[in-house]
Amino acid sequence: MRYVSTRGQAPELGFEDVLLTGLARDGGLYVPATIPQLSADEIRSFRGVPYSQVAFRVMKPFVCPEISEDDFAEIIDKAYSTFRHKTIVPLAQTGSNDWILELFHGPTLAFKDVALQLLGHLFDHVLTKQGRKVTIVGATSGDTGSAAIECVKDRECAEIFMLHPKGLVSDVQRKQMTTVLSSNVHNLAVGGNFDDCQAMVKALFNDLAFRDEITLSAVNSINWARVMAQIVYYFTSAVALGAPDREVSYTVPTGNFGDIYAGYVAQQMGLPIKQLIVATNRNDILTRVLTSGDYTVGKVSPTISPSMDIQVSSNFERLLYNLYDGRGENVRRLMDNLNQSKSFTIDSEQLNKAKQIFDAIQVDEQDTEATIKAIFEQTGMLIDPHTAVGVKAASLKNTDTSIPMVTLSTAHPAKFPEAVEKVTGQHPALPAHMEDLFERTEKYDRLDHDLDALKSYIRSNL
Repeated sequence: MRYVSTRGQAPELGFEDVLLTGLARDGGLYVPATIPQLSADEIRSFRGVPYSQVAFRVMKPFVCPEISEDDFAEIIDKAYSTFRHKTIVPLAQTGSNDWILELFHGPTLAFKDVALQLLGHLFDHVLTKQGRKVTIVGATSGDTGSAAIECVKDRECAEIFMLHPKGLVSDVQRKQMTTVLSSNVHNLAVGGNFDDCQAMVKALFNDLAFRDEITLSAVNSINWARVMAQIVYYFTSAVALGAPDREVSYTVPTGNFGDIYAGYVAQQMGLPIKQLIVATNRNDILTRVLTSGDYTVGKVSPTISPSMDIQVSSNFERLLYNLYDGRGENVRRLMDNLNQSKSFTIDSEQLNKAKQIFDAIQVDEQDTEATIKAIFEQTGMLIDPHTAVGVKAASLKNTDTSIPMVTLSTAHPAKFPEAVEKVTGQHPALPAHMEDLFERTEKYDRLDHDLDALKSYIRSNL
């Protein structure tokens, strides 16, 4: 498999180079040059097969033979051995044809573990083979940080610097990052919001001299391997609900678009997905662009679903590449407009194509809280605010109740205990491996929103 940049001006790379590179040198994101196809018979054959084996069969065309099949299978087995549920990502039924896909049974209680546990082992394998070491710099709106740190802590192949917006992640999210005291882990609380943190990280990647100086790499969803790993759970959940012999619909609470873009790739690979519903909170840039074509960056508004408090959605560029049939010049034009005026407009032909694939809706705070309460009263299940955004969006946008509707549950409710307890009266407990989290020592530094200060900090801590 070869990989190309969404902006069309970077060299084609193989999987290992894409894994280590993250952002393309022309500022674009890497995508597969072709999307592999899975036949109905092959998808049907996934029934009753353990998650790790389905993961190998779905991801193999993206990775092998650059990484041998035996090595890749072993990497996958190691990655998912840390999950607390034997099925890795179980389905829970909440209504007659409504389901929640629980993606939070990994070590840091969030869907990011599904990809980042794999990513850590991939980094270890490739860097050990090449005798190299990388510097990982990432930004997090809450969940990516702890999952990324968990995947590379104590590894000799990498140092990690993780930026989070000071005071804008939950206490659980922060402490999951800052109580990791490994010498190769560096946490930074940055003044500003997530988009400010993400912009600093992108600026580092676009400073090619600094990028080469520190051997910069990425674990954010700009890294193709993150998206690739997320494709798998669309296949496992759909097959459990009758695919490929029936269609399945999905609702995804998302801010950065990576999780639902993985669903789009699964659909392109042959999975019969009826609807892909984008659910946003009041930071609704994805809803606006998918309904009107207008991508105008506004001010980030803090919510009880902070991982979606995003206005600049990195992975949306990958969809633009697909909508414009791989014409990098069109993507560059839109991204140049975004850089210059904080806005672009999708052309009508491409917007119509997007509307054939995606539905989108914004869910406000009141409806989010009401949904947490309703699910608890109806099922006894506690869900986190992000999942609630998805469940509410599904109820509003589902066009065919005879088709299973799966909402991706992206975080354990214990990551957002105040919001859950406020409306249910129940305080969601942390799992046993994390019950002493608030007694652990924290280690992190504070930094202004200043790119030069960030560069200096990285140099002095490497």
